[in-house]
Amino acid sequence: MEEHFSKLEQNAWGGFLGIYAYINRLVEADLQEHSRITHVEFEVLLRLSWEPTHRLRIQDLAAQSILTRSGISRVVERLEKAGLVTREGASEDRRGAYAVLTEAGVERFRTAAQGHVAFVREHFLAHFSEQELEQMAGFWQRLEKS
Repeated sequence: MEEHFSKLEQNAWGGFLGIYAYINRLVEADLQEHSRITHVEFEVLLRLSWEPTHRLRIQDLAAQSILTRSGISRVVERLEKAGLVTREGASEDRRGAYAVLTEAGVERFRTAAQGHVAFVREHFLAHFSEQELEQMAGFWQRLEKS
């Protein structure tokens, strides 16, 4: 097995890693400036807002995130202290717990999302055509299934 990337692979993978770090720093700074929340806190609020019941098992949040289960638990704990999320025990599994978006969490998310959507459109989405965005979405789906 070869232990070095080809130039094309290096440009593709290295480019992804570099732009991920760059965009992540920009997003973090923007969310802090206008909403006083971190990127991972926003992600938790986002994922909970997508659920019809505004609740997800903490282990499912972790599975969808870059953070570990304990990392997500700490984020949920911070959001709980801020009144944006509550934690409920899972009746089907005594060891499990749900994170549930509160009304204050819904409002905080809506406020943050307005600025965030505009930011993402300006700094990321606007750089690609509709066709390129469709291709990109296909790339992510393909990787998700592998």
